[in-house]
Amino acid sequence: MPQVVWYIVLPFVGIVLGWIIRWIYARFQLTASEQKAERVKQDAIREAEAQKKEILLNAKDELIRERNQQERENRERRAEIQRFEAKVNKKEELLEQRAADFEKSEKELAEQKNALSKREEALAKQEEMYRVELEKISGLSAQEAKELIIKNLENEARHDAQGLINKIEQEAQLTAEKKAKDVLITTIQRIAPEVTSDITVTTVSLPSDEMKGRIIGREGRNIRTLETLTGVDIIIDDTPEAVVISCFDPVRKEIAKESLERLISDGRIHPARIEEVVLKVTHEIQNKIYEEGEKALFDLGIHNMNADGVRALGRLYFRTSYGQNVLTHSKEVAMAASMLAAEIGVDRELAKRAAILHDIGKGAETDSDQNHAEVGAEMARKMGEDARVVNAIGAHHNDIQAETLEAVIVQIADAISAARPGARRETIDNYVKRLENLEAIAEGFNGVEKAYAIQAGRELRILVNNEKIPDNEVKDLARNIAKQIENDLRYPGRIRLTMIRETRIIEYAR
Repeated sequence: MPQVVWYIVLPFVGIVLGWIIRWIYARFQLTASEQKAERVKQDAIREAEAQKKEILLNAKDELIRERNQQERENRERRAEIQRFEAKVNKKEELLEQRAADFEKSEKELAEQKNALSKREEALAKQEEMYRVELEKISGLSAQEAKELIIKNLENEARHDAQGLINKIEQEAQLTAEKKAKDVLITTIQRIAPEVTSDITVTTVSLPSDEMKGRIIGREGRNIRTLETLTGVDIIIDDTPEAVVISCFDPVRKEIAKESLERLISDGRIHPARIEEVVLKVTHEIQNKIYEEGEKALFDLGIHNMNADGVRALGRLYFRTSYGQNVLTHSKEVAMAASMLAAEIGVDRELAKRAAILHDIGKGAETDSDQNHAEVGAEMARKMGEDARVVNAIGAHHNDIQAETLEAVIVQIADAISAARPGARRETIDNYVKRLENLEAIAEGFNGVEKAYAIQAGRELRILVNNEKIPDNEVKDLARNIAKQIENDLRYPGRIRLTMIRETRIIEYAR
């Protein structure tokens, strides 16, 4: 029994002791955790205090920096305000000074005005006194003298106006006559070259007068054959050792001349030989026409020209207009058009192509009654040229409206080539004499220092002595010189007089 009790009591006691030990251990652990928590709490409190102090210090430093920055900005603003105040003060002083100067100027102006008023009163009295004296001397009142002067000026103005009207009418008549002549000349050019003896006829030298009979042949068969084949007139007259070939077509004239020279050189002159030589020379002339056309295009750098266009250009080699070779004239127009187009920035190649073709109508073999510009435009259209080129050719004499700048350039270049020095000129002696006469007339007037004729005599620039001729007399001097030129000289158009009066003062700073 006692052992059994022990067996029962001992486990119970062990359990109780285990609970007690675990409770003691748990209390110990709790105490340790509480102590650790207390330490963590104390550490957290200390760390928070430290952060608080650090934040307060940083805030204080930031406040100090902002305060310093604000003080610097305030100092700068005060300095800027002080500078602005100084400028304002300076401007106020300047305005006060200007106001004082203005008051002084007003005062001086008032004094001058009073002095001028007194001077005007004195001059008015003198003028009245002079007027009375003049009325006594002239026997005319002021109103009568004024009416007389106005009447004289009116008569002179009417005379000048009538002279100007007559001059304008004469110029209009001359322009109309010139236009009519141009129309007639253009019409003749469409039929044949210029109707002047030195162009329509040529002379062939003969070795002897016996050759005239051989040229005529039995019953005139040789000369008839030559005239029929070439289309020219061969004139055999009393001129020793020479025959004359006459024809309006320069190509036919050239064929006839070359054929006749070869027949004379060969000595065999009969219809069969004449026909053979004329055919050969015609073939050579046609080749030369094509070669001249190709050469002109090559010199200008123009490509892709129709064969008909090349031949039309080559025919211009044998034509002349107002003394100019038409092919040479066309090349000049092309070069001038190219330069003008380059200057104003339009199509150079188009302007050059239209310019070289602008007169091809003059070499056309046609019986049309159209002028050469219209014929040339139609030829260019058939050759497949650009519509702008066709328009420039047709418009170069204003027969149709110019539609492009290139067409206007062709008109200008054509005028430049036709009017260039040497195309239509007067002798150098007459030219110089005319300019000298102009200058001499102007220099013969008192007060004229020097006169220069410029613009080929179309303008006269006159230097006037400023000490001898006042400004209000320069216009009268110009009118007198113009009247003297009108009375003493004969000239086309008008002459512009430019009077130059100036004062030049030269001094040296040493």
